[in-house]
Amino acid sequence: MVQGKGQFWLPCKLPRGRPIWTSRPYIVANTMTAVQYIVEGGHRLSGSIRPSGNKNAALPIVAAALLSSKPVRLTNVPRIRDLETLVELLRSVGASAEWTERNTLDISAPDLRPEGLDPALCVRIRASILLAAPLLARCGTVTLPAPGGDVIGRRRLDTHFLAMSQLGVTVRDEDGYHMTVDRITGADVFLDEPSVTGTENALILAAAAEGITVLRNAASEPHVQDLAHFLVALGSRIEGIGTNTITVYGDRTLGETAITHQIGPDHIEVGSFIGLAAVTHSEIRVVDAGVAHLRSTLMGFERLGIRCRIEGRDLIVPADQELVIHKDFGGHIPKLEDQPWPAFPADTMSIAIVAATQCDGVILIHEKMFESRLFFVDRLIGMGANIVLCDPHRCIVSGPSALRGSTMESPDIRAGMAMLLAALCARGKSTINNVTQIERGYERIDERLNALGARVTRVGDRRQ
Repeated sequence: MVQGKGQFWLPCKLPRGRPIWTSRPYIVANTMTAVQYIVEGGHRLSGSIRPSGNKNAALPIVAAALLSSKPVRLTNVPRIRDLETLVELLRSVGASAEWTERNTLDISAPDLRPEGLDPALCVRIRASILLAAPLLARCGTVTLPAPGGDVIGRRRLDTHFLAMSQLGVTVRDEDGYHMTVDRITGADVFLDEPSVTGTENALILAAAAEGITVLRNAASEPHVQDLAHFLVALGSRIEGIGTNTITVYGDRTLGETAITHQIGPDHIEVGSFIGLAAVTHSEIRVVDAGVAHLRSTLMGFERLGIRCRIEGRDLIVPADQELVIHKDFGGHIPKLEDQPWPAFPADTMSIAIVAATQCDGVILIHEKMFESRLFFVDRLIGMGANIVLCDPHRCIVSGPSALRGSTMESPDIRAGMAMLLAALCARGKSTINNVTQIERGYERIDERLNALGARVTRVGDRRQ
């Protein structure tokens, strides 16, 4: 039995005895279930939309701002629930963190107290683990409660601790993770997997180390690059940004002057808008889309017969899409798979699955990164999608399918956004519960989509 958020996954038998995975819903006592989206599907959209700042860049950069005792101003910060939680955590350790404009965050941390981390806040977000490195650099000790985040399979922390231990940190598992360091020293570190947050913690710690650190098998996603550029702005010297081998020349005098840093656009949100335009047969311009980081995303969607064009800094998704899945040479069924950057992003896979349901042909989807991420497809099957869930990592999608409105529960950020796209292209009305999961990663997404002509009504608690 596999347990996900909001359902139990049980192996069962088809009439011919073949095992499949299915779900048995159960009620979850969760305050986040109160907010709903009521979606009227079947409407074409049009217009321009600007992606928010990259959530996965903003989180480590906000944490890394604690390295500096001088004021740090961050602009283009997405005003989402995960960031609001991290801001509360910064305040709990003695930092000042204030929203001076809608997407501008001013942080000042002249003095810190590492013992103030609230377990109830840490369990809300995976990114709480990113506070380990800056608090160790500033205070020499931290006890970190277990982090939370999306339930998409096991998300190990070993890479963080193995890397930090090579830089001089002692880690003990006692009522959380108790970490201490007397002297942060540079080292030649080989990460046991290219973990994004593991790389980010090691990068932050290395920036404050004495001596040179080489991080090998490092993650190189756009958000990791953005963090590296922020650390450079603080005064660090870093080579190999955007590659899998990063050299950091440590400097314990970081942050001697106030700085301003702008968070880059979210390439995952751009991928969501590509899928949105395709499934609703709409032309959408994505303004300032960060096109330099979209090559693997565009290549993946092209396999589904979805093509875009670039105009300067903007990305245009035309309405007249082919929407025919391209077979491999020899007429074989193609495969779309995610891998570490620069391959197709894991966080875009849920969007690609919904897009594939509207395309003519058959494709194998292989989710390599997380063993529970595909478990939302039963909701799509309930809407009329032709999908066979082969195992926790693979599914076969055959399209096109006429989707119909349904009532759904958002299990995590990316699956929730995928279900929102499915509802927008379905016939009739859909109700999506627990949409605060979506709002953890997408800022005011209902308002922004309604500006394009969507019909999404938000019902529930007052918005932050």
